[in-house]
Amino acid sequence: LAWSLSFLILTGLFIIFFVYHYFVLPRPEGDKGIKPGSMSEFLNSYVNTFSTFFTKEKIGLAVAFILVYRFGEAQLVKIAPLFMIDSIEAGGLALTTQQYGFIYGTLGAVMLTLGGILGGIVAARQGLKFWILWMALAMKLPDVVYVYLSYVQPENFTMIAIMVGVEQFGYGFGFTAYMLYMITVAEGKFKTAHFAICTGFMALGMMIPGMFSGWLQETIGYQLFFIWVLIATIPGLVLLRFIPIDPEFGKKTEDK
Repeated sequence: LAWSLSFLILTGLFIIFFVYHYFVLPRPEGDKGIKPGSMSEFLNSYVNTFSTFFTKEKIGLAVAFILVYRFGEAQLVKIAPLFMIDSIEAGGLALTTQQYGFIYGTLGAVMLTLGGILGGIVAARQGLKFWILWMALAMKLPDVVYVYLSYVQPENFTMIAIMVGVEQFGYGFGFTAYMLYMITVAEGKFKTAHFAICTGFMALGMMIPGMFSGWLQETIGYQLFFIWVLIATIPGLVLLRFIPIDPEFGKKTEDK
């Protein structure tokens, strides 16, 4: 019954959000569809849209950054839930399903949202280029809380919740930079389609590390795994030095 009610509530929320977004989301003048022609015209347009993405300036570097920016976090997100509910003997924190649900489903969601909102506010003031390093650090450095939790295995639920809440806030703050950067990559004639391609690479960057994270954790244990996660955040930080970003991108102007 509990699972049924949970999914029923989620279904209701999705319907409410659908109706809300249908009426509230803006409809820009430039957001117009293209009338479909013959099948050959459609295929030519499709190939052209896809191929032009890979002719963008330094696109190889951009794709590499999109793939590795969350290399550490992509592994962490797969193992953290297991760590929270696993037994003390197995190296986990032995939280109940209710406790885990509150930390990630309530507190974590709120902190993630607040971090994302703050990221949007500060980026609008000084631009993405100014903030991207600080946003990346805010996402990656709080991962150290899992190293601490895995070694200490505290029983204080409040402390665990606060630490994970801080980590989720940092993740939301840092993820704003990720989304804004993908918008810069997608800029141009086919920005909607090119942003979709970027999100595809984003998903790939989450999927590939997730494929071996479970095996790695079972091999080296929670403690060494979370240390590895910290090491895995380094490639994304290194590439920050090389990706081109317009200093003015993201800044709020008087006409926007």
